[in-house]
Amino acid sequence: MPKIFTPTNQIRLTNVAVVRIKKGGKRFEIACYKNKVVSWRTGAEKDLDEVLQTGSVFTNVSKGEVAKKEDLMKAFGKDDVTEICKEILAKGELQISEKERHDQLESMFKEIATNVADRCVNPETKRPYPVSIIEKSMKDIHYSIKPNRNAKQQALEVIKLLQETIPLERAKMRLKVTLPGKDAKRLKEKVTKLCSPVEGEDWEGDKLVLTCLINPGHFREMDEIVRTDTKGAGVLEVLNLKEIKEGEEVLE
Repeated sequence: MPKIFTPTNQIRLTNVAVVRIKKGGKRFEIACYKNKVVSWRTGAEKDLDEVLQTGSVFTNVSKGEVAKKEDLMKAFGKDDVTEICKEILAKGELQISEKERHDQLESMFKEIATNVADRCVNPETKRPYPVSIIEKSMKDIHYSIKPNRNAKQQALEVIKLLQETIPLERAKMRLKVTLPGKDAKRLKEKVTKLCSPVEGEDWEGDKLVLTCLINPGHFREMDEIVRTDTKGAGVLEVLNLKEIKEGEEVLE
């Protein structure tokens, strides 16, 4: 019975996503799991083994042809396959069908719109917009999806762009800030500058207690003031992550 011969430099893979780069006049490819390439590029996935089907660099994944060590050294200036795989992941082009590309962009578009709707309100009514209105507004400004950036990053960009076309602002957080008496007068001005507005101000014994709304973008600065400037004696409590009114906004 004849033996089947498989060349040693060939590896057969199935159900694979290919990332390709051209370097030094040659084509190099890596074989990845579907959906993991974008996760790696956005930082959601940090384990390379979860992204690569095999830790080899190919000249042609579909034919299972593994790149020669001397070709890798000539093109990349190194023969560390793990580092080369990382470079291809970062700079290479993901090979997907037009339908897959369309489906991915459509899914990310909806995810960005959902992020925006979840974070924002109409400043006049304090009510959130339905995702459908955010999607329509994104289409109206011809927002272009950036596949290599995650939805959260793009949502922050979209918020700024939409603020030029519809009434929109980040939903504010309600905080309770407790300042020790010896620091209260000195820090009150710093704290109130970040508030919009201060809703309540009371003395509880020798401590000043402020209840206020702030833009989420100011939370880190507020936390730094309360923790550092009071040397740990102050307390910052989140009473409400999003101050919104019930019901959704409707655009006439």
